Amino acid sequence: MNWLGLKGKVAIVTGGAAGIGKAVCVGLAEVGVHVVVADIDEKGAKAVAKELKENIGGEHLAVRADVSSKSSVESMVQVALDGFGRLDIIVNNAGILIPRLLVDPAAKEELTEEIWDKVVAVNQKGLFLCSQAAARVMIKEGKGVIINMASESGLEGSQGQSVYAGTKAAAYTLTRSWAKELGKLGVRVVGLAPGIVEATALRSDEYERALAYARGVSVETLRSKYEESSIPLGRCGKLSEVANVVCFLASDRAGYIHGTVVNVSGGKSRA
Repeated sequence: MNWLGLKGKVAIVTGGAAGIGKAVCVGLAEVGVHVVVADIDEKGAKAVAKELKENIGGEHLAVRADVSSKSSVESMVQVALDGFGRLDIIVNNAGILIPRLLVDPAAKEELTEEIWDKVVAVNQKGLFLCSQAAARVMIKEGKGVIINMASESGLEGSQGQSVYAGTKAAAYTLTRSWAKELGKLGVRVVGLAPGIVEATALRSDEYERALAYARGVSVETLRSKYEESSIPLGRCGKLSEVANVVCFLASDRAGYIHGTVVNVSGGKSRA
């Protein structure tokens, strides 16, 4: 994969301990990037960094990072600089999703201020803090790539997941806005929006139960939506397919892609 020209680059991947984030760490390591695996789950981040070193090779680091905390984010960036002396790429992947209804007559799964604040703090404030801290470093070097993980729900909305969809809508507009600010300084800002991907541990029974309730369907019916009937390409996406797009966007091969979000959903656009 030398075609991408990423060998020796340094990338931070937030939420890198599992799911899409872990797949992105693997994909970047495979093309020669030194990866800083950042996650609030420090044990999980260390396990991924170790796996990268043992299975792929190269030097990789792990750091505990709470993306909703400015001091934690600044420490995360410093780990990359102390370890590798540079920062070329940040993948803002960390996010949380807690299904809730705006109003639940049965008072079982209603959106609360606490849940609202928690999701916004990670998905939206975290995007801001991580992008700002990384951009400060990249501007000094006159180059760098910020990659924001959005979602098709940010354009379409999502029943039972309104606050999550709202934060992902922000990812679209923040990507476009920061691209207008940072492009002239040599920093590209892009995003990608995954659709339904293969199951990971993050798609827990609790999550599926809450979402099924919010949508007024059974868990079995909800799971059927993951299948080919709702996706024009006839299958769920592979985590590696999302990672491949990240690698391309991070490379100079995508040097004129800026201020836009790439849809990676197999053609699915509505639930």
